[in-house]
Amino acid sequence: MTTYIPPALDWVREQVEEYEGSGGTKGTTLRDTGLPCIIVTHMGNKTGGIRKIPLMRVKVGDAYVVVGSYGGREKNPVWVYNLRANPDVEIRDATEVFKMRVREVPAGAERDKLWAASAEAFPPYLEYQKKAARLIPVFLAELV
Repeated sequence: MTTYIPPALDWVREQVEEYEGSGGTKGTTLRDTGLPCIIVTHMGNKTGGIRKIPLMRVKVGDAYVVVGSYGGREKNPVWVYNLRANPDVEIRDATEVFKMRVREVPAGAERDKLWAASAEAFPPYLEYQKKAARLIPVFLAELV
């Protein structure tokens, strides 16, 4: 049986607990932004444990765009490495839960389109990219 490892940051853990604990009827906006978020359940690449992270809701068709912005920090968030190693995820969007597989989208036309959709949903991504010396990873989560 795989063990759930709660997020280390208090606000992230509280967001996940409220979202999941309510069955997706509460905690569905990210902190004080008022913007919708999803919960991505994935497997830790080092621990093998179940991890959950709230991320901005960016939907393109039946797929979700998952952006590893980390607020424009120098490094990728840890979950980026988890998704690269274990692409099978579960996404909770309010009361709906989907089994999905993610793939990282390399620089090019497809990434440009997904990045534009992401920036439209959450404009701070543009500032985060300006701050970051790295190309912010973009993943596409698709139904399996």
